[in-house]
Amino acid sequence: MPTKNYEIQSINIRKASRTEYAAINKMNNVIRAEVYPDDPPMPMEEYCLCMQNIPTYVDVKFWTVSDKDKQEIIALGNVEFQRTDENQHMADFNIRVLPDFRRQGFGRKLLQRIAEAAKDENRRLLVTETESRIPGGDEFMKAIGGKKALEAHANQLMIEDVDPELIKKWLLIASERCEEFTLGFWSGAYPEDKIHEVARLYDLENQQPFGDLEMDNEHATPEQLRQVEQQMFARGNQRWTYYLVENQTGKFVGYTETIWNPNRPEVLDQEMTGVFPEYRGKGLGRLLKGAMIDRVIRERPQVKIVRTGNADSNAAMLKINIELGFKPYMAINLWQVEINEVQKYLDRKGEATV
Repeated sequence: MPTKNYEIQSINIRKASRTEYAAINKMNNVIRAEVYPDDPPMPMEEYCLCMQNIPTYVDVKFWTVSDKDKQEIIALGNVEFQRTDENQHMADFNIRVLPDFRRQGFGRKLLQRIAEAAKDENRRLLVTETESRIPGGDEFMKAIGGKKALEAHANQLMIEDVDPELIKKWLLIASERCEEFTLGFWSGAYPEDKIHEVARLYDLENQQPFGDLEMDNEHATPEQLRQVEQQMFARGNQRWTYYLVENQTGKFVGYTETIWNPNRPEVLDQEMTGVFPEYRGKGLGRLLKGAMIDRVIRERPQVKIVRTGNADSNAAMLKINIELGFKPYMAINLWQVEINEVQKYLDRKGEATV
C-alpha cells in the first residue's frame, strides 16, 4: 500500500473521538492477537476508559498513521513523559505497525515524531520493550542504535497444573516459621489509613533487576497510587493484595498483588511480589504466593492461567515460580537508545527532525 494514501496525525488520546478510539482499539487488537494469541480482544469501552483515565502525572504524545477519515489505522506510536522528580532524562515509547504494512517506513516516520517530542522535553534516553512473537521489533531497535538493557520472559502457570499439596506445604512451613508476622488481605482500593505504608511497599519495585537500564529508583506518592487505582478500576480491573506485617513493630514487610478483569476471565495477571531484604530467607515470599494462589483457586474458578513477568536474572523469584509450575510463555527484551543515536539513524534515512 503506497505511503501517500496514509497520513500521520497527532491525537489527544485522553480526549479522542469514539471513531478514533474504535480504530485504534481495532488495530491494537490485531497486534494483541500476535503477542497474546490465547487472549480475547479488548472491548473498545475498556480501552476508552483506560485512556480517559491516564494519570495526570503522565504526559502522553500519541500519533496514528491512518486514512483521511481516521477509520483505518495501520500504525501508531506514542511517547510518555513522567512528570515526577525521578528519571527526567528518559521517556518510554512504543511503535506498532500492522503486519501487512511493516518495512515500508511507517515506523521510521513515527520515530521521527517521537524523537522531536523527546528533544523538546530535553530527554536523552528512550526506552521500550519488544516481544519475541514480533521479531521485527528487535531488528528495528538494533537498526536505530538501541542497546538491550534487560532480558525477561512472560511466564505462565496453568491452574490445572498447580500441586495443592505443595501449596499446603508452603503455608504450613511458613506458619510454623513466621509466628512474628500477620498475613492480611485487601480487595480493591488501598485503605486510606494505610496509603503511606503502601507507598513504601512500592519501593520494593526498585529492588527488581533492571540490567543495564540507566534508570534511577522511583518512589510512588499516595496521590500517584490513587491515580493509578482510578485508571485501573475504571477499566474494570479487580485487584487482590496480600501483605505481611511484623507484629512487634507494625511494619509492612512484603506484599503480592494480582489483577483480574472480567473481560478476560480465564487470565489472571500476577503483579509485584516482594519482601524487604532484612526479612528474606524466612519463606515469606512462598507464603505470599501460596496464599494468593490458594485463594484464586477457591474464589476465582474461572481463572485457568496466571501470567507474570520476570527478569531472566531474577533468580530468587524464578525459583519460587518454577516450583509453582510457571513456564516460559514469551521472551521480552527491554531496550534503551540515546536520542543522538536515533538522530544518526534518521539522518541516514533522510528523515528531517527539529
